[in-house]
Amino acid sequence: MRAIVVGIAGLGVAGQIVAGLLIVAALLAAFGRRAPLTFAEETLHGYELWLTFLVAMVATVGSLFFSEVANFIPCELCWYQRFCMYPLAPIMLVVAAMDARRAAGWLLALPVAGAGISIYHLLIENGLARQTQDCLFSAPGGCAMKWINEFGYMTIPMLALTAFALAFAFLLFAALNPVPPLHDA
Repeated sequence: MRAIVVGIAGLGVAGQIVAGLLIVAALLAAFGRRAPLTFAEETLHGYELWLTFLVAMVATVGSLFFSEVANFIPCELCWYQRFCMYPLAPIMLVVAAMDARRAAGWLLALPVAGAGISIYHLLIENGLARQTQDCLFSAPGGCAMKWINEFGYMTIPMLALTAFALAFAFLLFAALNPVPPLHDA
């Protein structure tokens, strides 16, 4: 089981690298160096919806592994994050299969809300915000309990934040490029 936890944390690190590269590309574009962002747009174009589905599916299966196999009890904030992530997996399967790129803009609210909850959860987990009574009663150790702490920082809310950031980025690319790519005949 330890190997699976490390593997999931490793996926989180890989996701953070991708998200970091996309952020750097966006920052460079803001300062007039548009080539990296254009490269990212061209590379991702046509795959954004499927990548969002993949991120949502991996996050959903990972959270179910933590609660149902590893027997980590989800706290109140974990449940709220799940409410934002779980619907994305089946919705994105349909949206991607239909190449319904215009739906991407409507779905941006889910990863934004989930990321906000993840950030708040990280603040509690690291002692920078107080837990509510509901948090304390929701799981052993409340919302501050670190069920995993891989690589010195990769906890469950950090994994969730990474997934929400990637889902947001991919959805945003799809929303800003609503025309599907031309497919070779």
